[in-house]
Amino acid sequence: MFQRSTSEYIDLRGHQVWSVQWRNKGEPVLFLHGGLSSTESWDYTVLPAVQKTHHPYAYDRSAHGRTGSRDGFYHFDFQTDEAIAYIEDVIKGPTHLIGWSDGGIIALMVAIKRPDLVKSIVAIGTNYHWDAGLAFNEAPPEINISEEDAAKFASRSPDPAHMQEVIIRKAYEVWAVEPTMTTRELARISCPVLVLTGDDEPFSNHHTIELYEALADGRLAIIPGSSHFVVKEKPEVVQAHIRDFYRNLEYPETKWPRLRAKPENA
Repeated sequence: MFQRSTSEYIDLRGHQVWSVQWRNKGEPVLFLHGGLSSTESWDYTVLPAVQKTHHPYAYDRSAHGRTGSRDGFYHFDFQTDEAIAYIEDVIKGPTHLIGWSDGGIIALMVAIKRPDLVKSIVAIGTNYHWDAGLAFNEAPPEINISEEDAAKFASRSPDPAHMQEVIIRKAYEVWAVEPTMTTRELARISCPVLVLTGDDEPFSNHHTIELYEALADGRLAIIPGSSHFVVKEKPEVVQAHIRDFYRNLEYPETKWPRLRAKPENA
């Protein structure tokens, strides 16, 4: 998975963060993994779409993968500021963002807060508001950590073993009240955005449509027969859509537009 890559801890403004960089001279693209996930758990499903054309970067966010926790670690404002710090200090300039789940939320929030740092976004399985029909918001699931998951946490995380349950509980607490983006805020995002989703997400398809239609320069791909884990269920389809998106980031012109109708034709 980390073929032709450099993986190491870096000091990101006083915190040790696990960072990965693949060798390429193309434009930078930053992978933002899902919640309770890590770079290594999903990047191989999307990496083939960009490894020959872009210079990919990734990092494990605080309290994820090989990066330890710190105060404020799961709130989306915190994670957004952490992403901005990584872009400024490591990539050192505007970048393309590919985010899955929480990573997609963070990508949108970075584009709202710092549009100067974002060239484009691929938002995979992404909700923009906590009130999106998420079933677990009504009844958070019981937390049962398997021996396999406990062993994986112990082998990677700098945190003590008891923190695994703390982190999981914190995630569900945050998901119950965050994110809180509005369609008005989303409309301020000017860069091209590909909204890519399974047709059986934990949030409603109506919510996905609202996200897409709020964007000034959005594209929508709903992958049939897939769920929130579309990157693992249909990796080739996901990669094809991402490649197609990057082939031409110009504002799309279609034969019979509704959302994209030019003002004089609207």
